[in-house]
Amino acid sequence: MLIRKKSFIGFSCAIGCITSGFSPAQQSVKVTNPLDFSRTEVVTVQAAQLQSFLSKHSEKELRIKDSTGALLPVQWIDYDGDGISEELLFQVHINAKKTNNYTIMADGKAPLPETTVSTYSRLVPERVDDYAWENDKIAFRVYGPKGQQEALQGIKSSTLSSGVDIWLKRTDQSIINKWYKGYLTDPMYYHKDTRGEGYDPYHVGNSRGTGGIGIWQNNKLQTSQNFVHSRTIAEGPLRTVFELIYDPWSEYGVKEVKRISLDLGSNFSKFESHFETEKNVPNYTIGITLHKNEGETKLNDKNRYYLHWEKIDDAFVGEGIVVDPKIVEKSIAYKSDVPDESNLLVVTKPEKKLTYYAGFAWQKSGQIQTQKDWENILEKQSRMIEKPLVIKVVK
Repeated sequence: MLIRKKSFIGFSCAIGCITSGFSPAQQSVKVTNPLDFSRTEVVTVQAAQLQSFLSKHSEKELRIKDSTGALLPVQWIDYDGDGISEELLFQVHINAKKTNNYTIMADGKAPLPETTVSTYSRLVPERVDDYAWENDKIAFRVYGPKGQQEALQGIKSSTLSSGVDIWLKRTDQSIINKWYKGYLTDPMYYHKDTRGEGYDPYHVGNSRGTGGIGIWQNNKLQTSQNFVHSRTIAEGPLRTVFELIYDPWSEYGVKEVKRISLDLGSNFSKFESHFETEKNVPNYTIGITLHKNEGETKLNDKNRYYLHWEKIDDAFVGEGIVVDPKIVEKSIAYKSDVPDESNLLVVTKPEKKLTYYAGFAWQKSGQIQTQKDWENILEKQSRMIEKPLVIKVVK
């Protein structure tokens, strides 16, 4: 994969690389961590908050330095494709209960160093139009319209499902393009962990995978088929964002547009589904497949996270959902003898927009070793969502 250098300003820079060519600071940003543990996160500043800078300088001239004088990575996101960005992103590391100060300045001549890690996503027409996305820790994919068409025709290599597949990677490098290229000559290329990068042993089928949704009614899950349209909004490097559109589904005629984003360094994708319906819907339900019901589940309505821990081949995988408890009606670990119908289910109120986080960690990635390790990550993610970093732009 080619990393777009124009989006990045290296992860570190000695004070000496800050030249006298910098214009005076236009604005500063204060970021406060209200929690009792350190956090490394991508923060968002709305372009509307930077008007005093943007009225005199272009987006390409903007640079951000921390209190040591080191330049930080930045990324602009243009959500509607009109050539004007709505958000500025940069990555921060903040200790517990601390406030960091960052200075915004103009220096379009500052070098744009290379980086070896990034978020990334794209439509994959070379394998029946999957949509795949990843960062330096995890990777996912979902299935598209050609795959649906072929599955209905009985072609075994295609998948009819709106479940979310996960790829178990143990490298911080991008693997999407490499694995799909290998698939073209060997359909089992990414199903074998022979290169030390990871593989895809995860079965989705008609289940929810890790983070698929449906409507739970009479002990049955109504779900959509594959997405029919996709739109890439941002490939990276700090955040990848894209949208998926689904044909109306269920007896309620649900029209769904799903926006998915993934930040560098995070184990969780953010899902935002927007709904329009023909009839009133009883709920929207988020799921994680329980496969053959051999793993362990933990339902934690109070602390907004839901855990599944299972062994896949010779190593363990932890999957999870994090969602605001105010919208949760109930949660269950539904077990069935029917293949792909066993799911951990989080039943939420039927609002027009559903926001939640779903993600995982693999034992062989080195991020976790025990179920407790995975629960600690889930608990921290829950607390970070409950108490986000406080961002204040100062003119």
